[in-house]
Amino acid sequence: MPGTNLTREEAQQRAKLLTVDSYEIDLDLSGAQEGGTYRSVTTVRFEVAADGVENGTAESFIDLVAPTVHEVTLNGDALDPAELFQDSRIALPGLLSGRNVLRVVADCAYTNTGEGLHRFVDPVDQQAYLYTQFEVPDARRVFASFEQPDLKATFQFTVKAPDGWTVVSNSPTPEPKDNVWEFAPTPRISSYITALIVGPYHSVHSVYEKDGQSVPLGIYCRPSLAEFLDSDAIFEVTRQGFEWFQERFDYAYPFEKYDQLFVPEFNAGAMENAGAVTIRDQYVFRSKVTDAAYELRAETILHELAHMWFGDLVTMEWWNDLWLNESFATYTSIACQAAHPESRWPHSWTTFANSMKTWAYRQDQLPSTHPIMAEINDLEDVLVNFDGITYAKGASVLKQLVAYVGEDEFFRGVQAYFKAHAFGNTRLSDLLGALEETSGRDLKTWSKQWLQTAGINVLRPEIETDENGVVTSFAIRQEAPALPAGAKGAPTLRPHRIAVGLYNLDDDSGKLVRDERVELDVDGELTAVPQLAGKRRADVVLLNDDDLSYAKVRLDEKSLAFVTEHLGDFESSLPRALCWASAWDMTRDAELPTRDYLSLVLSGIGKESDIGVVQSLHRQVKLAIDLYADPTAREALLTRWTDATLAHLRAAAPGSDHQLAWARAFAATARTPEQLDLLDALLEGTQTIEGLVVDTELRWAFVERLAAVGRFDEAEIAGEYERDKTAAGERHAATARAARPTPEAKAEAWASVVESDKLPNAVQEAVIGGFVQTDQRELLAPYADRYFEVVKGIWDSRSHEMAQQIAVGLYPSVQVSEETLLKTDTWLASAEPSAALRRLISENRSGVERALKAQAADAQQ
Repeated sequence: MPGTNLTREEAQQRAKLLTVDSYEIDLDLSGAQEGGTYRSVTTVRFEVAADGVENGTAESFIDLVAPTVHEVTLNGDALDPAELFQDSRIALPGLLSGRNVLRVVADCAYTNTGEGLHRFVDPVDQQAYLYTQFEVPDARRVFASFEQPDLKATFQFTVKAPDGWTVVSNSPTPEPKDNVWEFAPTPRISSYITALIVGPYHSVHSVYEKDGQSVPLGIYCRPSLAEFLDSDAIFEVTRQGFEWFQERFDYAYPFEKYDQLFVPEFNAGAMENAGAVTIRDQYVFRSKVTDAAYELRAETILHELAHMWFGDLVTMEWWNDLWLNESFATYTSIACQAAHPESRWPHSWTTFANSMKTWAYRQDQLPSTHPIMAEINDLEDVLVNFDGITYAKGASVLKQLVAYVGEDEFFRGVQAYFKAHAFGNTRLSDLLGALEETSGRDLKTWSKQWLQTAGINVLRPEIETDENGVVTSFAIRQEAPALPAGAKGAPTLRPHRIAVGLYNLDDDSGKLVRDERVELDVDGELTAVPQLAGKRRADVVLLNDDDLSYAKVRLDEKSLAFVTEHLGDFESSLPRALCWASAWDMTRDAELPTRDYLSLVLSGIGKESDIGVVQSLHRQVKLAIDLYADPTAREALLTRWTDATLAHLRAAAPGSDHQLAWARAFAATARTPEQLDLLDALLEGTQTIEGLVVDTELRWAFVERLAAVGRFDEAEIAGEYERDKTAAGERHAATARAARPTPEAKAEAWASVVESDKLPNAVQEAVIGGFVQTDQRELLAPYADRYFEVVKGIWDSRSHEMAQQIAVGLYPSVQVSEETLLKTDTWLASAEPSAALRRLISENRSGVERALKAQAADAQQ
C-alpha cells in the first residue's frame, strides 16, 4: 500500500492522463476556536486525455488525508466513499474522455505539527490562530487535490470563520458576508503554494508603487507580538526586493498583492505561498538581537519574494528540480542584498561564505551526499532532501555558473525563461537552454560535472620560490577525495572559475591588503598559473578569493602560519571569512587539532568586525570543544574558552552587538561557581555590565544555563515563566525543565516526546533541545539503547516533521564512542528502516565517526 507516499512514476502517469482546470474549495472553520475537525468541500474540474481512455473510461486517484469522507460525486453520480477512500487516496474509476467534475465532502483535522492546517492557541489572549503549510504534499490534509507540482490549476477558496477574524489567501481578501469570505480564483498555480491564514491577526498595510505599478503590501502577526513588529524595516527590504527583482527579471510581479504573515510554531524559515508568504514569527524580535539576525531575516524575506517568479510563476515539473527552485532564490536574495544601493548588508557574500557554504561543505561530506540534481523517486525522498546541497551547494554552484557565463548573460537567460514558461512547469534543461542562448556557452558538460555528480573538490596551492622569496612556479592542485562510505557515485574533478588573491601586511595600517588578483579557469588535477611566476611571494596566498567557486580551500604552510598570527588583520571581511571557513573545515577533517583551532579563534576573533562571523565562531568553537576535542583535555579547553567569553563580554563596547553576542556565548558555557553566580546576579539585577540589557530573551538564556547545571529547579523556572507567559516563554520553560541534570527531569522530558504525541511541534523541539546537554553525557547514556528501540516505531507512526525532529534530535550524538557506532550499525542492519529514515540515521552516525577522528587528532598534540 502506498500510504501517504507518491512515486514519481505515479505522478508522471497521472500528469499524462489529466489536465486540471480548477478547484473550488469550501471550508467551514467557524469552530476553529474549539479545534477538532472542520468540513471541507472540494469541487475539481479536470480533463482526461482521450488516448488514456480504454473501453470508454479511464481511472486515476486524488489525494486526501482526512479522518472521514462523507461524499464522493463524480460527474453527477454518487459513489461509495467507504469503497473508494483508502490509504489517503480516493480512487476515481469510470473517468470519461474530456471534461470531468469531482466533488468530495470530508471532515479534515486541524494539526499541531506545522503540516496541513496548523492550529495554535496564544496563551496571551487564548485565541486560536491558523495557517496552512502545504510543501511538499500537505494541501491534501485540507482539501482533495492532485498533489503534484505539474498539475497546476486555478483555486477559488470560500471560508467561513468566526466573527471578527481575518482570512488571508493567495487572492486579495474580500469583504466577508455573514462571516463568509469568497475569494476570487487564483492564476494557474501548484497546489503546494496555495494558502490560508485565519484568525484575529494584527495587520499593517502599505503599497509598492513605481512607474505606474501599484502592489498592495500587508504584514500580519498575532496581536501579542504587535508591539514588536518593525513593519517599516520589513516594508523597506520588501520594496528593495521588488525593485531589484523586477529590473533583473524584466517581468512584473505576477500576483495581485503581496502579504507577509508572521505565524506561530512554523517549522521552516518561511514559505513562498503565492502572494501570501508565511514566515516564522521568531523573526518578530521581542528582544535585542544583533545585526546578523536582521540580515538573516532580510535574506529570508528576499528569498521568498524571489520565489514569486522562480517557483510560483514558473514551477518545477517534479521534485528532482527542488534544488534549482531553492538555489535560485538563495542566490538571487543574497545578490540583491549585496547589490541594491540602499541595502544595509553589502557584505552579504561574506555571510554566505561563512554560513551557507559551511552548511554545504558539511552536507557534501555525509554518506547521504548526492548530486545537486538529486534522483527523487517519491515523496519520502524529497522530504529529507531540504538539505545543505539543495540550498547552499546549489546556490554556490549557481554563483559559479554566473561567473562562468557572465552576470548580464545569466539574467538575460532568466528573463527569456520567465517569458517562455510563465504559469507553466519546467525542467532544468529549459533554464540551461535559455542560458546557452544568451551566453553562447555549451553547458551540457558543465551540468554533468557540477549537477549530476556528488562530492566536493579540494584546491591547494603549490608554490616554489627562490632564495629571495620570488615565485619560480605556481600551480593549483585539485583533488577529488573519495566519497564517504555508503555514498553513491565516484570522485570527480570539475572545472572551477576562481580568483587567486595575494595579500601582504601593510606596515602603515597594519592591515592585510590585497595587492593582486588573478582570475582563471582551473580544470583537471594540476593547473599552472604562470602569471604569478617572477613575483615576490605574498604573505598570504588565498585560493578562491571572492568565493567564486564551490570547493574546499587549503592554505599553503607559510600562508597558514601567517594567517594564524594575523587572521583578524584582513582589511576586508570576505577573505577573513574564507580563512575562518578553511580553518573550521580543517578542524572537522582532523587536519587541525581542536586546541589549535581554539588558539586561532582566540588570536583573531577580537579583531573580527562582522558580527555574523563572530557568532558563527562562537557556535563552532563550542561544538569543536564538545565533540572534537580530546576528552581528557575538554574541561581545560572549556575553561579557557569560557574565561575568554567573559573577558570579551567585559571589554566589548557597551550596548554593542558584540557585547550581546559575547553575553550569549558566556551564558552557553558558564561553569565555575563564580561564573554562575554572575549569571544569577545579572538576572536579579544585583550586578550589571554597562550597556548590557538583560531583556526577555537574554534572561531565558541565563535561566536555561542555570537549570542545566542544577542551580534552577521547577520553582525558579515557573517564576520566570510567570514573567513571560507567552508562547516563546512556554518554549523556553520547556527547554529549561528538560535541561535539568536529574534522572527525573530526563525521564519526564523523554516521556513527553517519545511516549506521547501530544506536544505541538515547537514545544517538542524545545524539549529535545533541553534534553540533550553535552555536559550531561553520563546522565544521557542510558537513552542510547532506548533510542534505537523506539525510533522506527516513531518514524512509522508520527507525521514526517515530528518524526524527523525525534530521529535527528534524540540520536546519541554526544556519546562519541565506538560503541555508538556499533549500536547504530547493528540497528541499520536489522531494523529494516525506510530509505528516508536510513538516511537520517546514517548522517547521525557519520557525525560520531567524524568526531572520533577529530578527537584522535587532538589527542596526538
